[in-house]
Amino acid sequence: MKFPSLTKSHAGRVTLAAVPVGVVAALLLGGVAQGQVPVSFAVSGSQFQISASQLEGTGFSQYAGVATDSEGGEHTVAIANIKSATLSDLCQSVITETPLGTVGVLIKAGGGDNPASASDLQIGMTGLAGDASFGNIRIGVDASTVQTDAKGTGGDFAQDADTVSIANLQQTAWSTQASVFTLTGMTLELTDGSTPCF
Repeated sequence: MKFPSLTKSHAGRVTLAAVPVGVVAALLLGGVAQGQVPVSFAVSGSQFQISASQLEGTGFSQYAGVATDSEGGEHTVAIANIKSATLSDLCQSVITETPLGTVGVLIKAGGGDNPASASDLQIGMTGLAGDASFGNIRIGVDASTVQTDAKGTGGDFAQDADTVSIANLQQTAWSTQASVFTLTGMTLELTDGSTPCF
């Protein structure tokens, strides 16, 4: 859906420019947190959706954490770390309320035989669905001793695994970051918010 009314004013053009830039920046920011999400940036006031037909990863850990927004609000999240990951048919969507109405951003990548890929991927999520399998999983380890570079707080519950595979991934998150995120065949579409990933 197009937004002709948004492009007729200076405020509308600023809104259209700011929304996708902010989303892409949040997706591509580098660095890996140590026990808390995020390290160097405050999360926005909106959660977003991520989906993929298949995720394959090595070097996995998961534990509890906190995402802090720009106003100091804290949001409980499950932090998932994956050292190296590929994501087939990747989709990310976010809906933002602007002074000129609801605007959605829909990003797709990794279609066909060219999945998106990420190194040192870390996600601060509140929901996850899919068909998952883990190789050499350890459940109930201390979060400060997980076998990934990023670790949680001592005494907290955690799990880790050598490999992770998730089919039909659907995820709701506050933040995603990676040292490198390669979005093959990326497209970005501005919508009216009616076409989320799931």
